[in-house]
Amino acid sequence: MAKRLSEKVALVTGGASGFGKATADLFKKEGAKVYISDINEENGKKASKELGVTFIYHDVTKREDWISVIDAIKAQSSGLNVLVNNAGIGFMADIEATTEEEWELVHKVDLDSVFLGCKYAIPLMRESGNGSIVNISSISGIVAGHNFAAYNSAKAAVRHLTKSVALHCARSTNLVRCNSVHPVFAQTEMMKAFFENPNEELVSKIERQIPVRKLVTVEDVANSILFLASDESKMITGSELIIDGGLSAM
Repeated sequence: MAKRLSEKVALVTGGASGFGKATADLFKKEGAKVYISDINEENGKKASKELGVTFIYHDVTKREDWISVIDAIKAQSSGLNVLVNNAGIGFMADIEATTEEEWELVHKVDLDSVFLGCKYAIPLMRESGNGSIVNISSISGIVAGHNFAAYNSAKAAVRHLTKSVALHCARSTNLVRCNSVHPVFAQTEMMKAFFENPNEELVSKIERQIPVRKLVTVEDVANSILFLASDESKMITGSELIIDGGLSAM
């Protein structure tokens, strides 16, 4: 049976851990040539060795890093078919408690990086004949919370930026699709950015708020990203895939 990403070249940002690492692992198993990028060089190299993928150091907030990463992929693989804009940070504070510096940092990492990724990857994806961009947003981009001011704002903006990119690509007839993924909380390193001590009691409390009574796993999210990256979703663009166990239906 043919693998779902056979002969495709993929870049997963924030690929050293969490959703990014799980996605890179699944992509590799499904036949893709995988590049992971991360600002954490030590963990990036470990993940590269463990998964058998190529690691590139990358600060996703820097224009020059994006240009360098895309150039490196073009030189090594001659094309790019899949971009997963996964790198991001978590932050929890209400509007009055959020400093201007914190606001700017969250938007720089969680939103501006997605803009840069789409902007600089699309030309190479166009040259490659087709492509799929998957932007990792959050359920916080759909449902607001009183203490997620900056995070809600950035992740909601990713959702609409995704739609704008999708429409641009469709009008340009360049066969590049763009969709967003919106997971609820998962037990990853990111969770520690929201909660100082994400112990069993806290996890249980969060699970009780989700209709299916459990958190998503990194594998749940990776499988959803794989679907959007593959040709199985060739008629899906400008959409959001919500992975929240029914939370947003309430």
